[in-house]
Amino acid sequence: MTNSANNAFTLDIRDDGIGVVTIDVPGESMNTLKSTFADEVADLMERVEGDSKLKGLVFISGKPSSFVAGADIRMISECETAADAESLARQGQALFDRLESLKIPVVAAIHGPALGGGLELALACHVRVVSDSPKTVLGLPEVQLGLLPGSGGTQRLPRLVGVQQALTMMLTGKQLRPKQALKLGLADEIVPQSILLEAAVKQALKGKPKKRKPKLNLIGKVLEGPLSGVLFSKAREQAQKKAHGNYPAIDKIIDTVKHGMSKGMQAGLEYEARCFGELAMTEESYQLRNIFFATTEIKKETGADGVKPEKVKKAGVLGGGLMGGGIAHVTISKAKVPVRLKDINHDGIKNALAYHAKLLEPKLKRKIMRKAEVQRDMLMLSGSLDYSGFNDTDIVVEAVFEDLNLKQQMVSDIETHAGSHTIFATNTSSLPITKIAAKAQRPEQVIGLHYFSPVEKMPLAEIITHPGTSKETIATTVEFAKKQGKTPIVVKDGAGFYVNRILAPYMNEAARMLLAGEPIEALDKNLVKFGFPVGPITLLDEVGIDVAAKVAPILAEELGERFRAPDAFSKLLDDGRKGRKTKKGFYRYDKKTKGKQVDTSVYGLFGITPESKLSSADMAERCVLPMLNEAAWCLQDGIIRSARDGDIGAIFGIGFPPFRGGPFRYMDSLGVAHIVERLQHYAKTEGDRFKPCQLLVDMAAEKQRFYD
Repeated sequence: MTNSANNAFTLDIRDDGIGVVTIDVPGESMNTLKSTFADEVADLMERVEGDSKLKGLVFISGKPSSFVAGADIRMISECETAADAESLARQGQALFDRLESLKIPVVAAIHGPALGGGLELALACHVRVVSDSPKTVLGLPEVQLGLLPGSGGTQRLPRLVGVQQALTMMLTGKQLRPKQALKLGLADEIVPQSILLEAAVKQALKGKPKKRKPKLNLIGKVLEGPLSGVLFSKAREQAQKKAHGNYPAIDKIIDTVKHGMSKGMQAGLEYEARCFGELAMTEESYQLRNIFFATTEIKKETGADGVKPEKVKKAGVLGGGLMGGGIAHVTISKAKVPVRLKDINHDGIKNALAYHAKLLEPKLKRKIMRKAEVQRDMLMLSGSLDYSGFNDTDIVVEAVFEDLNLKQQMVSDIETHAGSHTIFATNTSSLPITKIAAKAQRPEQVIGLHYFSPVEKMPLAEIITHPGTSKETIATTVEFAKKQGKTPIVVKDGAGFYVNRILAPYMNEAARMLLAGEPIEALDKNLVKFGFPVGPITLLDEVGIDVAAKVAPILAEELGERFRAPDAFSKLLDDGRKGRKTKKGFYRYDKKTKGKQVDTSVYGLFGITPESKLSSADMAERCVLPMLNEAAWCLQDGIIRSARDGDIGAIFGIGFPPFRGGPFRYMDSLGVAHIVERLQHYAKTEGDRFKPCQLLVDMAAEKQRFYD
């Protein structure tokens, strides 16, 4: 093989007889494995196998911040049948078998992500040396794409780290950091990045290590008999407790590991390839891969064509509540930007600092961060009761009460006390950005930056523009949100923006069914079964019944009768029920209550006796259809820019079932004509709130889809 600038794999043989294979895919920021590399890799292997003087082989990345991020997912999209995808898996298996069978030692030198096919490559090596960088993570996240590891990962990983740990990694997509990998035996050595290559070469010069006995489980006993059955059935039970049978990859992963452990490595690889092919053709994997592609696209966009974002060197936060504290934390820990926080009293600042410390503490305990790094991050957050320290902020995010006059005053204060370039970003969840910017001297620098609670966990950020927002402000805010670890979607100003606007009709319909006598636990259970992370009644308790009561009239006033909420909130609030925050809502939150229990006294407030009359499917359909209809309204009204943004917003903002692809892909899969027919059916039986929007009616008539 000749080393060429167009090659992804180049082999250089050192004077000490060690061959160094550098992986550097041309034109890509991260390495991914592609089927088009087959001939190149075959040439490489022939050269290695034919060189009798070669003492060892080291695989290292030519990229500054990644080893191999996985296989190129587009290869699967090009497969037309399960047999095509199975063949793809077999190619990968054959390559890694050939690598593992080399008579010379093979060492993986890992810096940055080694994920999916990248980790499978490393598993086929005899030794793994990893850098101590926080960028270095090892994992098999294929389950998140509705797949299983198809190039030997289901067989090699359990034999290396034990069945229990391997199943945990594969069923959750969990990524291990260097010290965790070393502890479990996935890594053999941790070194600073600066000496990674030399450490790997040193390992190769030691010679091929003795073949390890398979670590069949974590208690060291042979994996057979009753113990084996318990181990796999427990894993299945725990995984399906959350998945509710909606993710076929879960059972396939467990079955494949079990098959290989009981029948042997070769049988396991055969089973793995077959299951990979079957999973690649499922609707669930198709939709999950679409989300992956959509998210990748969004990460490359600025939100404003032709404009480069300005760098944010310092941020301000107004309000030290949970929201303000969470915003400050992700700004420091993810974006690495210092924060000046203002509150009206010392307790607010104290609470924000305490919250920041609380979120850093687990990282210290798990040794993800050193004590000095935690102290550095703590020092990056400072507070004051006035605007001192705000003069050099590049962006200020307000997270105070939903009061228009207060927010307008804050715009004025920032324009007075901060720089002329400072962006004012409001975290409002309901007030129009146009009104907040109405009295601004520099309205072009006012924008909405809507986070979801808890900020440190929820991946979405809505970037809300009003007609006067400048492109520069949009681009800078989008980039700032990305640096905070968020997936941002740009939406137009309007009541409820996008996420809360499509959520409200869904919640209202659940409330109507409850008032008609459907039991609370049945409503929640059936929507979780449909695929939502929590049911609508639980969500009301979590969000706060008082918050829902405040937002509902704003939406109804702006958007009309289809948003009119049932007259239930006032009775709940009169009874002191605001949800979890007051330990009184639809569910019980006292310390004596074990597990999740409905507070049955709530039925007495409404004068109803609960009795389940609707089927699971009918309940889900009645709740979900208004959400789908409203998503189409948002596209029709230009609130969202595309169906893609609408799907990402719903999945990352409210947990719309990812395996269904988001509201728009779900409508495509059912057929827009079917959606219109069902909406019209409910419009006749339940009321005009179900009347389909004109966009859906037109698309149904013309047999159109949201995606080609």
